[in-house]
Amino acid sequence: MSFRIYLVEDDPNLNLVLTSYLQKEGWQISSFLAGVEARQAIHNTPDLWILDIMLPDIDGYQLIREIKANSLQTPVIFISARDADIDRVVGLELGSDDYLPKPFLPRELVIRTRRLLERVYHTNTTFQTIPPYSIYEASRTVKLQETIIDLTSKEFDLLILFTKNQGRALSREQILMHIWGDNYFGSDRVVDDLVRRLRKKMSFLSIETMYGYGYRMVRS
Repeated sequence: MSFRIYLVEDDPNLNLVLTSYLQKEGWQISSFLAGVEARQAIHNTPDLWILDIMLPDIDGYQLIREIKANSLQTPVIFISARDADIDRVVGLELGSDDYLPKPFLPRELVIRTRRLLERVYHTNTTFQTIPPYSIYEASRTVKLQETIIDLTSKEFDLLILFTKNQGRALSREQILMHIWGDNYFGSDRVVDDLVRRLRKKMSFLSIETMYGYGYRMVRS
């Protein structure tokens, strides 16, 4: 399901990065750099707000009051670089559904957003079935019949990347960027090790090695 998400973050670079990560999940993202701009869009009632508390004009506290006055059920994720304990408590009192202190990894925001959307809108948690596996993206679990396969966070992220790109060749550099992000400095051979571990745990997957390039998952 394609959800409409409004992101309010006054740092242009962070705004751009978060928007990019959220859009990769297939969600429709509208981003705002100031509270006044966001306030004008409250009546549109998106499916979820991601709201920075510290803004140059209207602070996030005032915005969440107006958001909840317009639609009490609309979920809100607060993000802030200020005192975590105070902001978390005040945010909860005003109706926020989750809180993420800065600095944080963009992938963590994606995961929290997905789980909140799943909880609020009761969407189907089954992302895809790759026989004989059932993949539950919202809860980040994989089952072989009724047995849960224990995957690390990066192993699960790699699985999702492959399942969303079945039949497509993925270079080591593409996998490295998606799983580790652009702040990783090291050998791309960590990709080979991650693929090896995923193959060992999910032996029925058909992951082809493209020598000198990367990997491709095909239906077995």
